[in-house]
Amino acid sequence: MKARKKYGQHFLENAWADKLIAAIGPSARDRFLEIGPGPGALTVRLAAAVAHVTAVEVDPEMVGALRSRVPSNVTIVHQDFLAFDLAAFARESREPLRIAGNLPYNISSPILFTLLRAHRDGAPIADATLMLQREVADRIEAKPGTKDYGTLSIFVQLRARVRRVLALPPGAFRPSPKVHSAVLRLDFHDPEATVSDEDIFERLVRSIFTERRKTLSNALRRFAEEHGLDPREAIDRAGLDGIRRPETLQLTELARLADVFSSSPA
Repeated sequence: MKARKKYGQHFLENAWADKLIAAIGPSARDRFLEIGPGPGALTVRLAAAVAHVTAVEVDPEMVGALRSRVPSNVTIVHQDFLAFDLAAFARESREPLRIAGNLPYNISSPILFTLLRAHRDGAPIADATLMLQREVADRIEAKPGTKDYGTLSIFVQLRARVRRVLALPPGAFRPSPKVHSAVLRLDFHDPEATVSDEDIFERLVRSIFTERRKTLSNALRRFAEEHGLDPREAIDRAGLDGIRRPETLQLTELARLADVFSSSPA
C-alpha cells in the first residue's frame, strides 16, 4: 500500500522487520500493543511469536488491509493512538503489557509522553521498543551536561532504563525518509528519583529548561516567585549551587529542588 504523507508514514522493509523482532525478543506469553502498524510488517511477525497483539492504526485504508492479512490473535483498533486510553487498556491485560511501534516523526514526543503518563498512573507497562528519528533518540539518551540533555531526557529517564538496540538507515523504510532512525528499548521501572509531587517536578523542569544555559539562580527566578519563594533560598534548601546551569543537574538533584516547592505553600 502507498504511504500517506498526512499520517507521516514510512513503512519498514521486511528485512529490517526481522531485525527489529530479534531486538524485541518476544516470547509466547507476551501481550503486545503496537502503535501504528501500517501494512503489518511487524504485526504479522509479532503475532507468530506472542499470545496476542493489539494494533492501533489511524489510517482507515491500512485498517482494511490489515484485517485481511493478520491471524486471529491480532485485534485491530481503528483509532488515533493519542486518543486511545492506554492506561485503561493496560490495566485490563492479564500480563504486563509490552509495546512496539514505528512512531511518526511528527508526533513521537506526544506518544512518548502518553506512555510515561500511563506508567505514572499505574498502568502495568513492562517495556516499549520504539523506532524514532535518530535526533529524538539522542535527546532521550542524553546525559546531564550534554547539548541534547533536556526535558525529554529527564522525563523518560525518570521512569525507564533506555537502551539503543538498532540503528536504521533511510533505506530501511519506504518511502525513504530524509533522516536516519534508531530503535530504543525503554524498560519501565519505579521512578529513578523519589519525587513527592510529580506535577510540580514536571512544571519545574519545563520552567528552568526554557533558560537552561543561565545560572540556576536566574533560571529558577520565575518559578520560585510563582511559589512565593526566593530562588536562592530554594537552591540552598536543595543543597545546590546557584551558579550551576539547569542542564547540569542530575535527576536526584532536580527531585530535591522540586521537593522544596512541594513542601512550601504556593
